[in-house]
Amino acid sequence: MSRIDTGAPAGLRPALHPASPGRQPDHAREFRSDVSGIRRRTLRAIPTWDDGGVQTPDSAQPDTGPLSGGGRRASGRGHPDGDTLRSARGRGDHSGPFFDLDVPAGGYAWWYIDGVSDCGTRAVSVIAFIGSVFSPWYAWSGRHTPANHCCINVATYGPGGRFTMTDRGTSALRTSPDTFTVGPSSLHWNGTDLIIDINEVSSLPLISRVRGQITVTPSAITNVELPLTRDGAHIWRPFAPVSRINVDLEAKGWQFTGHGYFDSNFGTRPLETDFSYWTWGRYPTRAGATCFYDATRRDGTALEAAVAFSDTGKAQTITAPPRTVFKRTLWALRRETRADTGTTPKQIKPMLDAPFYSRSIVQTQISGETVQGVHEALDLNRYANPLLKPMLAVRVPRRKNWIF
Repeated sequence: MSRIDTGAPAGLRPALHPASPGRQPDHAREFRSDVSGIRRRTLRAIPTWDDGGVQTPDSAQPDTGPLSGGGRRASGRGHPDGDTLRSARGRGDHSGPFFDLDVPAGGYAWWYIDGVSDCGTRAVSVIAFIGSVFSPWYAWSGRHTPANHCCINVATYGPGGRFTMTDRGTSALRTSPDTFTVGPSSLHWNGTDLIIDINEVSSLPLISRVRGQITVTPSAITNVELPLTRDGAHIWRPFAPVSRINVDLEAKGWQFTGHGYFDSNFGTRPLETDFSYWTWGRYPTRAGATCFYDATRRDGTALEAAVAFSDTGKAQTITAPPRTVFKRTLWALRRETRADTGTTPKQIKPMLDAPFYSRSIVQTQISGETVQGVHEALDLNRYANPLLKPMLAVRVPRRKNWIF
């Protein structure tokens, strides 16, 4: 696998820079919000065959120069390397998250955070959605209006853990470039930290208030994204694979610090349209963090991405160790991740176990180093089964109206 070293641009690496109000528009169409007057960006696919080289953060035209460290064009259909890392583009989030997005019909945007306590006994995840991809209400609606199916999903794992995921309507959604609010909860990027204020009610069977604040502090912000399909319909944007997290919830024992992670995914089509199965993992290492993204596409090709991230924001594709199967979940969901030859990954701590989806803390070995990180497996054939949606509705209530 060829290597691509895409560190942050000169001048951006030492500090984490918020969006600049005076920057030039990027590829996305912009328009004035009827309510706030803030420029919004429309999410659209940018194919990999448009990638002649790295773009400057928000330039209208791509730079024709190569990627730092030796770039290449996107691989062809079925190439074992998958697709190529490229400079983040089209959403105004080259140097930090940009939340004020207009998501097209059928599409989605989510911002994902997780963290594991330094002692390893507790963990959290937060996912902020426009077009909530795992909401049965969004699927039943025909996915015509993603903003009418938004939520901030919060889950805590460990003693007294809870799961919250309320599908809310357009009246609950407020966005600006640096703030994402859905009903009573919000995410705010202040240029150095992502601050998450939570005020949710957990789902059945354990109904209770989940309230408090989570702060994610990246060591640096990367400037890269990975197209998951060659037409650019699905994008992975790893903002901060190397982070610290501080959790301060109003519940006994739910105050801790640990290693954290922050990324986003964007798409202009439903996940199950283009994928049948995928796994993802992020593993802290001595040098920073390594992420693996493997997917089986509906067109018969495969994504096989392995990326090493430094604590200064550099991203470099690496040669991945073999795919290795490990123990199935309680729902018999197939799981695999990358591991050195002759070693077998193992689950250290369960997090989320659903018929089509698993999240857990997994131990594996990468280049001789034993690591523990967060792993996900997703079976989109199972998710596409209409019989599953009523089961999900029990855990994902719908609250259409909200008054600020």
